[in-house]
Amino acid sequence: MFELVEPIGVIPYSADEPNEAMFALGFTDYWDTYFAGRAAPLGRSVPADVVHALFYNFAPGEVARHIPKVWGTTTPDAALAARQEGCANALRRILGDLVDSPDFARAVELLSRAATSAPLEGRPMYAALRTLPLPEEPVARLFHAASLLREHRGDGHISALMTEGIGGLEAHVLVALDLGIPAPTFGRIHHLPSTLLTDLVDGMKARGLVEDEATFTPAGRRTKDRVEALTDRLALAPYEILDPREVDELIAALEPLARRLTAAQDPS
Repeated sequence: MFELVEPIGVIPYSADEPNEAMFALGFTDYWDTYFAGRAAPLGRSVPADVVHALFYNFAPGEVARHIPKVWGTTTPDAALAARQEGCANALRRILGDLVDSPDFARAVELLSRAATSAPLEGRPMYAALRTLPLPEEPVARLFHAASLLREHRGDGHISALMTEGIGGLEAHVLVALDLGIPAPTFGRIHHLPSTLLTDLVDGMKARGLVEDEATFTPAGRRTKDRVEALTDRLALAPYEILDPREVDELIAALEPLARRLTAAQDPS
């Protein structure tokens, strides 16, 4: 389900229309649009330290460069509306005729039911997004459902990381090595000061997680695998409301959407 839902949920970061809609509010910096769009369900009064804790994987001070500054440019409601409109426009463009099919309507129905069914306890970002009404328009509703499932999984992923004692920046190192990329060149952390990156890798070496900036230890590999396995288990709850036939139906309805979205997001 992750592989089928993620291409929808990642649309704010993989298509032009969401950025254009956010820039139309007056933003000029991508990361301002990221924090305004994703933190909007939390409201404008939530301080940077709380957003930092909930997002988990940013370096100290990074969130504070954008929160609460972004609320001097727009409001949470306007940010949510622009994000939703931009993402729906991107999905319509990429999916084309698929949005008019009966399978699309069924995917929206089943995914929305799953996305709004999970318990809220221990899922702060998911709970914040659940406070918002489901959009009536089908394409916007599909995006909102995928966003709910993405935040639900993200909350569980943080729990899995914390269970293994993996910090937010350390998580990026594990992802980089899993992709075969030296940690200091990985996109999400390559901009950080070299001393911070050196200390980060050295700390993971001392804990027996990595041999160097590009190589897992066996223990590090096992840690990464346990994090991913636990994340998957913790992500099951939304789909338990669906019976096995409905799960199969949802998979079949999402597969052509995921194929087209993945092809559109592939730079090659």
